[in-house]
Amino acid sequence: MRRFLASSIGVTCAAALSLPLALPAPPASATPQVSVAPQVSATPPVAPVTPRSGESASGEPRSAESLPGSTQSIPLALGGGDRAGGPAAPEQGVTRRGVRSFSMVGVVWDDPETELRGRVQVRTRATGTARWSGWQDIETHNQEHAADPESAERASGRVRGSTAPLWVGPSDGVELRVRAEIEHRTGVPGVQTLPSGLRLELVDPGVGAEPPPVGGGSVDASRLGPLTAEAAAASAVNAELAPLGALEIPALSARDAEQQAAAEPGVAARVAPRPAIVTRRGWGADEKLRERQFLYTKRVKVAFVHHTASGNNYSCSQAASVIRSIYRYHVLSTGWRDIGYNFLIDKCGTIYEGRAGGVAKAVMGAHTRGFNANSMGVAVIGSYGTTKPSGAAVTGIAKLTAWKLGLYGAVANGKTYLTSGGGNLYAKGKKVRLNVISGHRDGFATDCPGRSLYNRLGTIRSQAARYQSR
Repeated sequence: MRRFLASSIGVTCAAALSLPLALPAPPASATPQVSVAPQVSATPPVAPVTPRSGESASGEPRSAESLPGSTQSIPLALGGGDRAGGPAAPEQGVTRRGVRSFSMVGVVWDDPETELRGRVQVRTRATGTARWSGWQDIETHNQEHAADPESAERASGRVRGSTAPLWVGPSDGVELRVRAEIEHRTGVPGVQTLPSGLRLELVDPGVGAEPPPVGGGSVDASRLGPLTAEAAAASAVNAELAPLGALEIPALSARDAEQQAAAEPGVAARVAPRPAIVTRRGWGADEKLRERQFLYTKRVKVAFVHHTASGNNYSCSQAASVIRSIYRYHVLSTGWRDIGYNFLIDKCGTIYEGRAGGVAKAVMGAHTRGFNANSMGVAVIGSYGTTKPSGAAVTGIAKLTAWKLGLYGAVANGKTYLTSGGGNLYAKGKKVRLNVISGHRDGFATDCPGRSLYNRLGTIRSQAARYQSR
């Protein structure tokens, strides 16, 4: 890994010297300054909101024009009306209103250690129409998707509590209601609690060139804009796998992949064929949003499988837009350093690079609270509690995990040990025996990756082992 990292640094430096440098970002500890917009009871054509498009992960002011996308942030009010809703309010919401275009919604609050015990529902109006959707539930249990306790990312001061994001498609109207659960009431009879500082986040992914067809094809790269210093750095860490600025890392046979294996010295790689992977540039990541430094762990011993819980109402042609939305939500709304997952896979089986740092490297993610060290997180885009994952998605997970785990000598259908960083299943410091390919719920008490996807993990392990010729 040291050899791989050193060569990538050299490419990064060379790329940076050939490009116009951006202004230095403030220290990562800086806190974004967000002005609070007034809440109104009328229904305006466009709601007064706090734009989060003017922030970066480091707190650097940004102009909305320079961003591919934007985020609107609306404070919730008591009962959805015009009075400010305090933490004891049994119901808060946002009245029906017109807003600027968005495609993904979520709710955030001040304290990331506080759970939202209640029900969150949203209805939206399709852009340019008078057609409103029915009420849709937003997944509230999301704190298990996070950086490890006591990590620098968790302790940055920027992290907020949050629901899972929900993809609703292009919309220009919204209504929201949040109701506290009766079972979780305070010591005062009849009083129910909700977290302080609830805000509705409306995310517009912007317009980007869709990724090239898997295995080849062309794309209008001019729509992606120039290769900035930040984009060059994110691309250079994959320099041994694809040219600088590549939109896709091509598939390789097992023999060719073995020549590019990035296993640590002394570890016998179990090389499987490398699947094609759409890069961050391929799905249109705005690299100025994330923190500049890449964060690594020692190796990859376990792959945790997730679902994004963002709903299944998307087409494969919209997958890049969904990923850009999740990225913005994770960084600007939730306060993480980058998108939390190391990889994402859509319902058509296309694999996408997630958190920046290099697809063959041991990049530290924020996907499985307590077990982000020495692991990777693979998220299938969608919700798979009752919906069955597609065969293409299952195969995509098997191909990806066989290749990536194989680089670090991990047997896809084997077991190994990880040390817990602290969570609701295992205390900090406890050594836990896990399947090399595990579900999120194996490391944290959660429904993720959904019952239907979790039930396919046995098939995924067997397929991945075959790709490793085990």
